[in-house]
Amino acid sequence: MSQAQTFDPRRAETTLMGALLRARRRRGGKHVAIVDFDGRTFTYDDLVKAAFALGSALAAKTEHGEAVGVMMPTGAPGFIAVLALAAYGRTPAMLNFSAGARNVRAACEIAKIKHVVTARGFVEKAGLQDLAADIATYAEPGWLEDVRAGLGAKDKAMAVLGLIAPALIPGPRGPSETAVILFTSGTEGDPKGVALSHRAIVANVEQVRAHVPEFTDDDCFFNPLPIFHSFGLIPGGFLPLLTGMKTALHPSPLQPKEIAQRVKETGATLLLGSDTFVSQYARAGEEGSLSSLRFAVCGAERVRDETRALLRKKFGVTLLEGYGVTETAPVISVNPPSDNRPGTVGPLMPGIEARIEPVEGIAGAGRLLVRGPNTMSGYLLPSAPGVIQPLPDGWHDTGDVVSIDEDGYLRIRGRLKRFAKLGGEMVSLAICENCAASLWPDHRHAAAAIPDGRKGEQIVLLTECPDANRGDLLAFVQNHGAPELAAPKRVVLVESVPLLGTGKTDFAGVQRLAIETCAAETG
Repeated sequence: MSQAQTFDPRRAETTLMGALLRARRRRGGKHVAIVDFDGRTFTYDDLVKAAFALGSALAAKTEHGEAVGVMMPTGAPGFIAVLALAAYGRTPAMLNFSAGARNVRAACEIAKIKHVVTARGFVEKAGLQDLAADIATYAEPGWLEDVRAGLGAKDKAMAVLGLIAPALIPGPRGPSETAVILFTSGTEGDPKGVALSHRAIVANVEQVRAHVPEFTDDDCFFNPLPIFHSFGLIPGGFLPLLTGMKTALHPSPLQPKEIAQRVKETGATLLLGSDTFVSQYARAGEEGSLSSLRFAVCGAERVRDETRALLRKKFGVTLLEGYGVTETAPVISVNPPSDNRPGTVGPLMPGIEARIEPVEGIAGAGRLLVRGPNTMSGYLLPSAPGVIQPLPDGWHDTGDVVSIDEDGYLRIRGRLKRFAKLGGEMVSLAICENCAASLWPDHRHAAAAIPDGRKGEQIVLLTECPDANRGDLLAFVQNHGAPELAAPKRVVLVESVPLLGTGKTDFAGVQRLAIETCAAETG
C-alpha cells in the first residue's frame, strides 16, 4: 500500500514514542519493524515493551530533561536505548565514538552529560576500552547488560503499561521538548550540540513521506550508517519506524562485502549511504546482490556520475541524491524517483522556506538559509554548556552556497567555507575535487585552500592516486570548461585522505595535512 499523502504539520504534534505508537496501531503490534545485524527481528510490541522497561530503569538514575549520552552502534539495542530515554523525558545525546576521546569529552561538556549508556560487548568488539575508561573519569557509565539484568518488577510492569495505557507514563511535557541532541560532524572544527525537538524529528519524517509517494508499506530500508549521525538516526531509523516500514540495520558502513550480502538476504528495497560507501558496496557486491533495491539514496557528499552508472549497469538500481544538515533533522531536499535530475539534490521538502543571500564574488548562487517545522531548537555551545541558543526568527544558516532553478531543484555549489579567494575571485574547492574525481575516478581526492603570500590563497589537492599530476588535471580543467583558477597549484600524493566515521571527508584534517605537507616541502 502506498503511503503518499500531503504534508500535514499537525501530524508532527506528538513525541517520538507517540509517533511510534501511532505506527504500531496502523501496522499492528506483531508487525516486524527491525531486522538486526545478527538476524533477530523486533516487532512493534517488542520495541515498545523494551523501551518502556529500559526507560523505567534509566529514569530511576536520571532527571527529567537531563541529557544522557548514548554510545552504541547501529542496531536494535541502540534505537531501543534512544526511545527508552526519550519516552521518559530524558534527552539521548548521540556520542560519536569514532571522533576520539577529545571530541567525545567536548560533546559531554557541551551537553552537561553525567551518564552515558553503552554496552560492554560493543566496547570490547570495537576496541573502545581506552575511550570508555576516559569517559568513566567524568560520566557514570550505564552498561546495558547490567541494566537489563537488573530490571525489576516495576520496570516490567511499565513495559505492559506502555502497551495498554502509555498516557499514564510520565514522559515529555510536549512535542517542543528536546528529543535528541546530535553533534555536528566537526568537518571544519570543533563540534556543536544540535538540539532537535520531538516535533522537528517527526515533522521531517512526515515531510519525507509526503515528498516521496513511491514509499510503500512493503519497503525495507537498509541502514548501515552510524546512529550518532543524523542521516543514520532519522532517515535510516525513525523514518521507517514511525511510518510503518521495516528497517534492516548494520553496525558499520565499512564492511562492503557483508553489506552487499545482507542487502540480498534481507530483500532490502532502499539503501541509504554516501557516495563513497555506496560505490564500495556496488563494487564489492556479486551479481544480483543489490538487485532487490528499488533505489539508493545518497547524501553527505556529491554523488559521482561513475557511481550512478555502476549501480545502474551492474544492478539496475537508480541512485537518488539528497541534501540535508543535522540542524534540519536532517532532510532539506531529495530527488523524487518520479523526476530524478542528476546533478541536483532535488526540490525542498514541503513546509520548508528558503532564502538565498548573495555572496560577493559568486554569481548565480548564494548562501542558503532555511526555516520550517523540522529546524532545530538551537545550538549548544562551549560558551554556555547545557543552554540552547535559539535560532534568530527560526532561520538556520546552512553555510552552503546553492542555486535554485525555475522548477525548484537545488544545486549545491559548495560550502562557503570551502571557497578559495584567488586574486579577488571566489573559487569553489568542490570544482577542483570534481575534476579530479572525473579524471581519476578510482581514488579519493580533497582540496584545501592555504595561505599564499602573492594571491591571498592557493589551492592544494590531496590525492590517493599515485599517477596524479597537476599537468593532466590542468588540461582536464581547460578542456571541460571549468574555470582555470580551479586547477590546484600543487597536487600532493597522500596515503589516505582524512575521513570522519560517517564517511564524509574530514576537511579540518585535510586542511591540517595540506599545510603540514606543503610546509615540509618548502622547509
